[in-house]
Order: sequence, then structure tokens, then C-alpha cells
Amino acid sequence: MSEKGLAQDGTIKREGALDRVPEAFVPVVDAARAQITETFDSVRLHSAYLYGSIPRGTATPGVSDLDLQLALHREPTAADRANATSIEISLDHAFTQIDGVGVLLTSTRTLLSELERHDAGFFIVCLCTPLLGPDLAEELPCYRPTALLARETNGDLALALQRWHTRAAVAATNADRRALSRVVARRIVRTGFTLIMPRWGGWTSDLDQSAELFGRYYPERAGQMRTAAAIGRSPSADPAVLSPLIDDLGPWLAAEYTARYGDKSPRP
Repeated sequence: MSEKGLAQDGTIKREGALDRVPEAFVPVVDAARAQITETFDSVRLHSAYLYGSIPRGTATPGVSDLDLQLALHREPTAADRANATSIEISLDHAFTQIDGVGVLLTSTRTLLSELERHDAGFFIVCLCTPLLGPDLAEELPCYRPTALLARETNGDLALALQRWHTRAAVAATNADRRALSRVVARRIVRTGFTLIMPRWGGWTSDLDQSAELFGRYYPERAGQMRTAAAIGRSPSADPAVLSPLIDDLGPWLAAEYTARYGDKSPRP
């Protein structure tokens, strides 16, 4: 794999693997596999995946969270979501190595759909590590760092900004504000990276590298993006930290993104 995260043929290489999971997190992954198997039978569950810093091998004990994607044979129900929440709570309480657990539920129909080919499909192929069941990546194409991929992965930042303003207005606790700052900062850094991805010609999920690469193309915004990367690693409950992201850098980034790539294909 090249330093730009590419295979020899120029396609984006899957970034994680089970053998990269740090030793401290192996019991967490084993427990996640067991709880998913116990909770979701084969009638409901097609496959399960890890993503994020744990399968990339960059997780920090006591700081990193556990990210899971479950692919279901059918559209997720309220019962499925309740079961996923139970897994999140159980694993988070059981292991001090992790600071939070997130379980995404998506149907295989959605993950394999043409509409999601360059968003959720790309996510499965390049950013997810198989944990249980058949790998959906075998039914999806390989991907290159193209303008189409940039548009379909992060071309809806303007819509996200609207949601974040609403969440910020009703955030009642420091925990709520820290969680929001983490989501906002990481999404902004990743959008900043995918803005320059086709020009750089590679892929990374590392927040600091993403911010530095972005700064090569937009030096006037480099400092703000580095700050966003720092917040993504160490979230803050201070509204003064969040405001520059959703009131200045975010709107500028959304406008620049749309000007370069257009808007993401609308979802139903």
C-alpha cells in the first residue's frame, strides 16, 4: 500500500484489519462479537463490521470509542435499535478501555443500492473491517479518490450544519456539548480532507494528517482546521469552541464544497 492509502492499481485500500487491533482492545472486540451474535440471530443479521481507530490500530485506551456497523437483512426496526442500544450500554460499562460505543444499523438493500454506491458502499469497502458474516465488499466495486466520491461522501455538509445548530440550541449538559463538538469537529475535518482528496490523489482517515493536507491547499484556513482536528480528539463543552466551527469554518467549507463538486444526490 502506498503512503497515500492506495493499492498498486490506484484504488483506495481498506484501511483496517483485525490483526491491527491493539492488544488492549482485543477483549473489547471479542465481547462485541459475542454480544452481537447473542443479540441478533442469522434471520436478522447479515454481517457486522468494525470501523474507526480500533481496527486501524491507532486507538488510545481510555480515550477511543468502539464503532460498529451492522448490516441487517431487512430495514432496522425499533426493536433492532433497542437491541443495538443495549449492546452500546453493556460494552461501554464493561470496558474502561473505551469511551463510548456506537452501533450503526443499515439494511443490506441500502448498503448495496445504487444511490449509496459512493457513500455507504464506499464506507463498507474501504473503512469497515469484517467482524461477522459475509463481507459485503465482495458485492461492491473498488474506489478511487475522485470528485464523484468526494461529492457523495461529504457533499451534504450544509444539511448537517442545520442539524448541529438545532442540537447546539437544546444541548443541556456538558456531556451533550462535548459529544456535539466531537461530531462536528470530526465531520468538518473529514469534509475538509475530501474537498482536497481528488487533488491530493489518496485517502486517509487520520485527523491530523487530514488537517495538514487541507492546509496545503487552503493555507488561510489551515489554523482553523488544525484546531478542528484537536477538538475531534479532545472534545470540549465550551460553546465558544463550537461556535467557530458551525458559524464560520463550516459554512465556508459547505459553500466551497458545493462550488467545486455540487450537492450530494438527495436521499428519500
